[in-house]
Amino acid sequence: MLINLKMHKDVRARNVERCKEKSIVMPTFAQMANPALIPGNIKDSLKDVGLWDVNPLNLFRINWHNEPVEKGGTFGPVNYIEIPRQITGTKARILALAGKWFPCGVHKVGATYGCLAPALVTGNFDAQNQQAVWPSTGNYCRGGAYNSALLNCKSIAILPAEMSKERFEWLKTVAGEIIATPGCESNVKEIFDKCHELNETRGANIVIFNQFEQFENYLWHYKVTGSAMLEVLKSLNIKPENVRGYASSTGSGGTLAAGDHLKDVFPNIKIAAGEALQCPTLLRNGFGGHRIEGIGDKHVPWIHNVKNTDMICAIDDQDCMDVYRLFNEPDGKAYLKSIGLTDQQLKDLELFGISGIGNMLSAIKMAKYYEMDENDVVFTILTDSTVMYTSRLAELDAKQGKFSLTEAARVHSGALLHQSIANALELGYYDRLRIHNLKYYTWVEQQGKTYAEIQAQWYDRDYWKQIPAMADKIDKLITAFNAEVSGK
Repeated sequence: MLINLKMHKDVRARNVERCKEKSIVMPTFAQMANPALIPGNIKDSLKDVGLWDVNPLNLFRINWHNEPVEKGGTFGPVNYIEIPRQITGTKARILALAGKWFPCGVHKVGATYGCLAPALVTGNFDAQNQQAVWPSTGNYCRGGAYNSALLNCKSIAILPAEMSKERFEWLKTVAGEIIATPGCESNVKEIFDKCHELNETRGANIVIFNQFEQFENYLWHYKVTGSAMLEVLKSLNIKPENVRGYASSTGSGGTLAAGDHLKDVFPNIKIAAGEALQCPTLLRNGFGGHRIEGIGDKHVPWIHNVKNTDMICAIDDQDCMDVYRLFNEPDGKAYLKSIGLTDQQLKDLELFGISGIGNMLSAIKMAKYYEMDENDVVFTILTDSTVMYTSRLAELDAKQGKFSLTEAARVHSGALLHQSIANALELGYYDRLRIHNLKYYTWVEQQGKTYAEIQAQWYDRDYWKQIPAMADKIDKLITAFNAEVSGK
């Protein structure tokens, strides 16, 4: 079984008692996909809770439907924007889910809950006696530490030392322990090495929730993120033939699962996996460091369904940094206002973090590559928001000089309107197989996966199909756990 649901009754009983003590109720996958299923008393209680408060009620805000306010909100339509064509320069419509309105401001809080909840309700994690370890290139450990705090669990956050200082400062307020590993965004192996070290030194006292290999991450995005996208498409009355693409950075492989859900409904869409041009692992079997924080590199995640990926878009990290300045510097906003952006569209620029900009640029490449027209739609993801990276503006000013109106026009023209189809690769069967085979070096040689497993991922036609069906099994376990906690 790809998700471990083996019961450990003694540990589970301790977890029930812990949740009783703290009055913790846990949401199901069904409730995260459709908050209309959340009990009314919980909705009423949320009206006095801030979005970032360390309050277990915020477990029920792990969805894309949160009212976009900092305190007291309940639920409404899916949080998304349509990126203005003045920005994208494409004929196609580019829609983007907005992760800013999750608790702690990142959609990764969902993936971490998707990993932690099944382990709690089965007893595969002991909330009283073990620490939850969250290996990450930034946002995943934020979400993991936050969910651990909500569930009154001890946590260890692992992330590269060169990530933005905003991440580290906030982590100090919720994480039990923070470990900074050497390097930048693309130094994932160093994170894995630290996990091996912790296993050797702390053993049974920890449980490592590795987003790059846990199918709970894939499952959460398939069921919750994919469902949110389908809801938006339905609300806009988009014709099936006009649902053309989904673009997301490879990251941990989890967010790409939303594309797999879309493809199950719209078989003709294309899925684009994005990465940094400075670290073209999928494009050229390459490597390197880059500045698109939060997308992970130098390996192919175990949970990436490569056979379902249609193209690779490699994005220059300088384009991302330039566009981040355009969206946030006063002269950048003034320039964008001058070309016709409304006040609301300018405010929506706060929804873009650096990785979200990278995803947008991948969507632009995809729309241009496939020559999409005015009726066609590409979906993408804004994983976090500008607040995670504001310190980068001062750093860029120091390195590149003040951002002016002239610089704004240059960035708009070059990084956006003239974003080209260079470094975009449409994948044939053997291109996909080449990328899939790269998993061997990380996962079989280094991380203990088997030859049989990697072969099954490619050749077993039911391998990936079995994962979405597990949501119902997990929901039944969560419901039974909650019943014991409440005594009902």
